[in-house]
Amino acid sequence: MSNAMESAAHHAGPPWIQPQIQEKIKWRDGDVVISVPAKSGTTWTMNIVHQLLTGGTSDFRDIYEEVPWIEFVAYPGQPHQEVLDRLDAMPHGTRRAFKTHSAPPVVPFLESAPAPDVKYIVVVRNPEEALVSFRPFIEKHSDEWFELWGMPREAMARPDFASFYEEVIERSGMHEHAFFGFLNAWWPLRERNNVLFLHYADMKGDHEGSIRKIAEFLKIEPTEEQWPKILAYTSFPWMKQHEDKFEASTAGRVPILKSGAMIRKGEAGDAKSDGMTDEISRHLRAVGERVCGDLEAVEWFYKGSART
Repeated sequence: MSNAMESAAHHAGPPWIQPQIQEKIKWRDGDVVISVPAKSGTTWTMNIVHQLLTGGTSDFRDIYEEVPWIEFVAYPGQPHQEVLDRLDAMPHGTRRAFKTHSAPPVVPFLESAPAPDVKYIVVVRNPEEALVSFRPFIEKHSDEWFELWGMPREAMARPDFASFYEEVIERSGMHEHAFFGFLNAWWPLRERNNVLFLHYADMKGDHEGSIRKIAEFLKIEPTEEQWPKILAYTSFPWMKQHEDKFEASTAGRVPILKSGAMIRKGEAGDAKSDGMTDEISRHLRAVGERVCGDLEAVEWFYKGSART
């Protein structure tokens, strides 16, 4: 097994994600942490926050330049200090926003003085939908990216969802740690004053209402002239039309993704068409109930406010 594959197995994720970086960040008042599991609305939420912070703008090259991923390294052996230096170099006169797929305590949770005033926006998605979306996302990683890390594509890619679930998700424990473990960590903190807990299905069901809720949470008050731009630039059609702005084109030493990887269908409530079977669904739900224990949390994870 290559060093990259060993690292991936150890972290239950690819080697370019190194969560320990987050422990070393020098946080500032006003920082916004966007904490979301993979394929659960992360890029959309990054853009929403960026649009609110800027008053609505189309003038950016890559959302990852504006909202850095704080557990990501651009090439094998990149010193963590390089990542930290970039964060420190961000202007002090404007608020910073960051992406992470981690939950506490891996991403530090700060909530009381003298700690900096950091806000956390947490978004989750039905885990069936997220996992079936994750397989084509892996397929869209470039050959150059896998080669850079010395990782054969076959280490993570599979031709169908059933084999992907069994040989990649189950073997790595990703469903336990990166999804239900994520929920377990954030659920007790969901009502803290500096945490906004959202569900992807609810956000899709009320685009404008969700963005206004995020604005209120962040204490941002866009003008009447800014709101139409913010709503337009956070819409799925606009993001799909300008998907080159959302494909992490500046994040790696070589291209990470092929075109169309980040902005896919943007639908909620449809996992079977992407390969989810009844058998896998039952297995995944059983894992969730075992890991979480709190059935209310699990039910909300699957359905959001539509839970019965």
